Amino acid sequence: MPLFLVPSPIGNLGDITYRAVDVLKSADAILCEDTRTSQKLLNHYGIQKPLYPYHAHNEHQTLNGIVERLKNGATLALLTDAGTPGISDPGFLLARACIEKDIPVECLPGATAFVPALVQSGLSTTSFVFEGFLPVKKGRQTAIQKLAEEGRTIALYESPHRLARSLRDLAAAFGDDREAAVCRELTKMFAETRKGTLGSLAAYYEKHPPKGEIVLVVAGKEGKRRKADEPLKEDI
Repeated sequence: MPLFLVPSPIGNLGDITYRAVDVLKSADAILCEDTRTSQKLLNHYGIQKPLYPYHAHNEHQTLNGIVERLKNGATLALLTDAGTPGISDPGFLLARACIEKDIPVECLPGATAFVPALVQSGLSTTSFVFEGFLPVKKGRQTAIQKLAEEGRTIALYESPHRLARSLRDLAAAFGDDREAAVCRELTKMFAETRKGTLGSLAAYYEKHPPKGEIVLVVAGKEGKRRKADEPLKEDI
């Protein structure tokens, strides 16, 4: 009857927990963002289970049927293409629907891209905010202007063909000299973390269009950042 949200590797197939493999082997069926992508992972670990597509384009249509299967006693696991289901990936609607129906939901700990990017960026990890993807059109400038006043370190996901534009837009709102890091293809063969300012990174990626999955980490606004050694109120 339970629904398991199972993090999948963001690149290196070895980045999966023993428990995640056990859950996938014991599930009655596996819901996948892309069955072809998930099948590669399952083949690597010798897992043979029925696969059913569950993604942003069909989650509303398939939601009720999945909930009924769970209510009838099935144990299902949800995999997205990379990372933890529900983090800028399908999963939230299904988890919420299950909770509303008193169906147990358990998210296993595991891979997600923004945490390693944040840590290896060299920027403050004392306090941070994850914003997912910036709006592409409607609400984009409003979102950026709001983030310009954010004192915490900011983690964003971005597509390679929009990276240079986003760096330019952020530099215009935050200032060219705001510290940032671009983390690309994490855990893969050509993984790269490039650090600099928003202005210098924008100039670089305009001349060197990137490929692959990208996490952009930006320092919080000076004067609004809490120093790493400043005690939290509850510690005083």
